[in-house]
Amino acid sequence: MSVRIRHGVARELMNPIAEELNEKIRRGNPYAYELLSGLGRELYFPKGILTQSAEAKEQAHRFDATIGIATEDGQPLYLPSIQQTLSAYEPSELYPYAPAAGKPELRQAWRDKMLAENPSLRDKSFSQPVVTNALTHGLSIVADMFAEAGDVVILPDKLWGNYNLIFSVRRGAEVERFPFFSTEGLFNVRGLRETLLKQKARKKAILVLNFPNNPTGYTPGEREASGIVEAVREAAGAGINLVVVTDDAYFGLFYEDSLKESLFGRMAQIHPRVLAVKVDGATKEEYVWGFRVGFLTFSAGHPEVHRALENKVMGCIRGTVSSVTRPSQSFVLRALKSNTFREEKEEKYLLLKERALEVKRILAADKFARAWEPYPFNSGYFMCLRLKSVKAEALRLHLLRRYGVGVISLGDSDLRIAFSSVAKEDLAELFELIYQGVKDLAHPED
Repeated sequence: MSVRIRHGVARELMNPIAEELNEKIRRGNPYAYELLSGLGRELYFPKGILTQSAEAKEQAHRFDATIGIATEDGQPLYLPSIQQTLSAYEPSELYPYAPAAGKPELRQAWRDKMLAENPSLRDKSFSQPVVTNALTHGLSIVADMFAEAGDVVILPDKLWGNYNLIFSVRRGAEVERFPFFSTEGLFNVRGLRETLLKQKARKKAILVLNFPNNPTGYTPGEREASGIVEAVREAAGAGINLVVVTDDAYFGLFYEDSLKESLFGRMAQIHPRVLAVKVDGATKEEYVWGFRVGFLTFSAGHPEVHRALENKVMGCIRGTVSSVTRPSQSFVLRALKSNTFREEKEEKYLLLKERALEVKRILAADKFARAWEPYPFNSGYFMCLRLKSVKAEALRLHLLRRYGVGVISLGDSDLRIAFSSVAKEDLAELFELIYQGVKDLAHPED
């Protein structure tokens, strides 16, 4: 048997299925192949039990003895004590394993939703969304497929801390940051452009864009969005292969003067060297945080490349969680198909928008200017304060211990407030207590 040595360990030569997928990607877009990590090149979906079971499901008209589930009277076997709480669903919607890529009907429904909500995607080539175990899982798959030691991941300095675990700790990539805001209080397109062009020697970079942003609650406007796209196009034109990841966790929650669609549509097919990746999900868009249903979608400008990348994602899923829970997929699919879905979403959107606008009204009070400066925000769940006279962690602990108020400290000066989780009528009291906490720490003798 032919073997090779990697990291001091004897390994079989690359699986033929992986080699076939790699060749399809090379043929369709060689730059996309160059972006793959070592692990990404080795990933494939095995033609094993799941493939054989899928074939049997279509053709075994007499007996199907392939998959490891139990059946009774032609239905999945189940416990009545569980089914009685889920009686609105057929057992077949709940108990069997889901396909590795997710329920086909859900994948198509999510694709239809993406097209309806993102005009820039129309007439663009992109993959069928693959179902993930929410967004963190989707991001970790992206990291596995494209990031490794020696690679750089570009992020603004206002970022979700879990990116460090996902890309740096797990995969060994280097994180390079640039200031999120310009001096004008807009997204720092110039800083992004300069950081991208610094990667000419590496010839590869992974860019993560998260809008609405966690922690600031900011989404760029049309002018900024155009600048971001041009910066990426310029970097690609300079010979840099780019994975551009749009983390759209809070997609749709756009309240004021901002882009109203994902940058994924703008990034799709802007240059052969750009592989656009959309990570999104029902988690926050449909307010089902515990359901853990996310999606991963690619645009590399070539359908065969998309199918090969989907297959690699399926291999990554098969080798980790095997498949995403079927009940949650069924719940989300039913919601997407409901006649009242859009009306229900609009109601919750307006509730969150009212809270965001109430925060802006409250923060307009002159007295608060002595204690902090709010960063610009126009979307999402959060907003941030830049504290002027006290340390963020000291204030967080003081608020928690003395006033029973929980907020998040970020670095020395930033405090993140999730207005999404506070009723509109309670927001004024919340900020009064934060202000009182600042005064307590800044003037302890008073």
